[in-house]
Amino acid sequence: MADATRRMLYRPMTSRSPDEPHRAATPLELFFDLCFVVAVAQAAAELHHAIAENHIGHGVLGFLMVFFAIWWAWMNFSWFASAYDTDDVPYRLTTMVQIAGALILAAGVPRAFEFGDFLIITIGYVVMRLAMVTQWLRVARQDPPRRATALRYAAGITVVQVGWVLRLLLPPSWGLATFLVMAVLDMLVPLWAERPAPTRWHPHHIAERYSLFTLIVLGESVLAATVAIEGASGTGHNAALIWLAAAGLVIVFSMWWLYFDRPAHDLLTSLKASFSWGYGHYFILASAAAVGAGLAVVADYDTRMAHVSGVVAAYAVAVPVAVYLLSLWVLQVCPHHRGLVVYAFPVTVALVLLAPFTPAPVQVIAVLMAALVSVVVLAGARRSPSAELADR
Repeated sequence: MADATRRMLYRPMTSRSPDEPHRAATPLELFFDLCFVVAVAQAAAELHHAIAENHIGHGVLGFLMVFFAIWWAWMNFSWFASAYDTDDVPYRLTTMVQIAGALILAAGVPRAFEFGDFLIITIGYVVMRLAMVTQWLRVARQDPPRRATALRYAAGITVVQVGWVLRLLLPPSWGLATFLVMAVLDMLVPLWAERPAPTRWHPHHIAERYSLFTLIVLGESVLAATVAIEGASGTGHNAALIWLAAAGLVIVFSMWWLYFDRPAHDLLTSLKASFSWGYGHYFILASAAAVGAGLAVVADYDTRMAHVSGVVAAYAVAVPVAVYLLSLWVLQVCPHHRGLVVYAFPVTVALVLLAPFTPAPVQVIAVLMAALVSVVVLAGARRSPSAELADR
């Protein structure tokens, strides 16, 4: 009885099989994602307000920096969990510490945007990352074949966190340059750590984890736009807001459709391909979150509450949609498709970036996105049933 209880409370952290059948996201991973999206929502809300107040450069830069911290911590946990999820008590508690770090980070987002004060964000980020160091030290102790890899991860993450803390002591004028240096160093840690013995992540599990987080971010965009439109209702511009809401839904629905057109697990065929695919999702996820902020800016413009022109407000939607399509085209469309679909994406991007100069830019973008979905659906209909079955 004592041995059974001990096994429930504590399990050796050894590598899980990459061929494990029916590997799905766990309730803890889903809870992790939902808590992280709080930080995403905070960043998107601050982006909305910054653009609406015509602080565009400051808002976009702040959003990209904050989103990096959110995305990088989420991504590192997801790949680690794919290889080493023991679901025992120490693992759960350490994961909850990471969640607490994400909530601390979210609490610091307003100060970062308003005053350029990244102290609270840095504290939250360091809490998340040092919890990850604890996990890697467990691996080093209990998975001898990958001890060197685990120790490299633990050492690399720790050194970089020291750099993030020291960055707070530097003059504010060095902020962007030092951020870029530290972000690059953070992203180099896995490339260096994986050399001795690569971790054994599960392709289907990783693809599902990214899919679920993309779903949550798209849902946050819908929520952000809905809240903005609801707040603007009753101002005498209800017809414009109804058309905006309809167009916004078509845009987000199309983004969902295009992302989930084909399963992505078959793209994760090597460590190099997986790094490119995983890192490239920064642009997919950040742009998906920014679309909701852009729709909120347009709602402000339609109700005369924004301090930007109509063209600028429209570009708040057009630019993230274009980035989303380009990222998706590079990461998932070109490897899967041939012929018309491959060309339809960049053509749509060009037209989306011209849409702000039309009388109804968001509605035009919605029509373009729906047309692109139609092209993708028709291309899929012409594929053989055996090819479709192989994809699944």
